[in-house]
Amino acid sequence: MDDPKEGERDAMEAAPLPFRAAVDALRSARLRPQIEIDPTKAPQRLAPFAYALEATVVDGDEDLADGRLILLHDPAGHDAWQGSFRLVTLVRAELEPEMAADPLLPDVCWSWLTGALASRGLSYGEPSGTVTRASSHYFGGLAERPAASQIEIRASWTPREGLGGVPDTASHLASWCDLLAQIAGLPPAAPGDASIVTLPQRRGPQSR
Repeated sequence: MDDPKEGERDAMEAAPLPFRAAVDALRSARLRPQIEIDPTKAPQRLAPFAYALEATVVDGDEDLADGRLILLHDPAGHDAWQGSFRLVTLVRAELEPEMAADPLLPDVCWSWLTGALASRGLSYGEPSGTVTRASSHYFGGLAERPAASQIEIRASWTPREGLGGVPDTASHLASWCDLLAQIAGLPPAAPGDASIVTLPQRRGPQSR
């Protein structure tokens, strides 16, 4: 049987240099220790080349938020993207009932995304997305469970390309982690915070 990891290595070696450089930058990014992050299987039909990460914000034994970030690359360019790279994300977290009831919550959550990018001085274009909140109420045998609310952000944007046609994916990943931390309710990380750690190399499937 073929080794799937070997197949992934072969695919990466065959990828264009700008895409490989963008992925290498993601792998070398420095992230907060509360955010557990690992490579995951990328969708195959969205672009000729794709790389994906999944993350969980952890506080002790509690998962506060989770998400997925996908880097897409089409060397020929894409009219809708207005570029050859695209970042696609899904972020979600449980909410306190008072926060879930706030009518401005969707606008605030979208501003967290754009604000996270702006705070690091990142240049990007063609942003789009949705903010969805959902509530669950339990009945019958589950009636003792308290009502639960969740917020979900789905978004995509085009990172501007720099030298060699490569976007600053490490900074975009750091901004995305800022968004994850904010939606999880963590305090902002101070610039140059020594608690920031380097993204680990690929590990086996998580046990959680």
